[in-house]
Amino acid sequence: MPNTRHPRMGSLQFWPRRRAKKAYAKVRTFTKINKTIPVGFAGYKVGMTHVSYIDNKKSSPTKGEEVSVPVTIIECPPIKIYSVRFYKKTSYGLKVVNEFLAPNLDKELSRKVTLPKENKKEKIEDIKAEEYDEINVLLYTKPKTTNLGKKKPEIFEIPLGGDLEYAKSLLEKEIDIEDVFNNGSYTDIHGITKGHGFTGPIKRFGISLKGHKSEKKRRSAGNLGAFTPRKVSWRVPQHGQHGYHKRTEYNKLILKIGENPEDVNQKGGIKRYGLVKNKYMLIKGSVSGPSKRLIIFSNTIRDKKAEQPMDIKYISKESKQWNLQFIQWLEKKGNQ
Repeated sequence: MPNTRHPRMGSLQFWPRRRAKKAYAKVRTFTKINKTIPVGFAGYKVGMTHVSYIDNKKSSPTKGEEVSVPVTIIECPPIKIYSVRFYKKTSYGLKVVNEFLAPNLDKELSRKVTLPKENKKEKIEDIKAEEYDEINVLLYTKPKTTNLGKKKPEIFEIPLGGDLEYAKSLLEKEIDIEDVFNNGSYTDIHGITKGHGFTGPIKRFGISLKGHKSEKKRRSAGNLGAFTPRKVSWRVPQHGQHGYHKRTEYNKLILKIGENPEDVNQKGGIKRYGLVKNKYMLIKGSVSGPSKRLIIFSNTIRDKKAEQPMDIKYISKESKQWNLQFIQWLEKKGNQ
């Protein structure tokens, strides 16, 4: 039989392939909105399943029919404000001119940062509009409310779609996923991919093994390039870091934002995660990263798409653990 052939993997669009600094992404660009809401949120990746819904897309060949699609479950516990930052435009870019911490911070934050003993005398009510140009907020997660088994929160920064009065109102309350996104809306997803460490060019770029008559190495590139110029081009597939990269996916559809975890929890718990305890999101398709990793969501920065609320008919709760699948098969066989 002939050899199975496939195109070259490892797109050169992503370069350099360096390792991410943290286990969750730092978002550098946000879209500007006129609503008084935070422009981002965060949740923990749970795993994947599949759902069936009525396709209501006008241009779809399956319009009006029930279709089955893979989805990713994201657990979304509420997040809280750590601080409000005020930025001023200078000739060197935006600079922080003032920052005010929230009054009642969780004690678990001391695992992440050093908390001040006393707040400064200046209050957020004293700041004037001419002293700043932009307002950002630092948010922190609450992993202790999940089944992750950790208490140390993550802290990330997002802009605020609102004025100073709205920032003041957020200091002492939690933010829910429903305050930012709706069913059928689109979002941009920022995450860190699954890491594979230091790998060779066969696994990293998908090149073929060399023939049995080749000299020396078998799992390496056959040619490093021309004799002149006397250097190796960066386009030549070579060994290096594979995975654990920051990646962004645009315009991902939110099929559902649910409040009842029992709608997605599987018998014996979801594989490599456990049980969902908080509100959750169902994202159409896959999401980068392994289970339990923090995923950052933001409002879409590309062309806006209209919301498409879906009529979900079925959410699969079948266990993905082989031992439980075998037990369920035995139970079905015994009932026959």
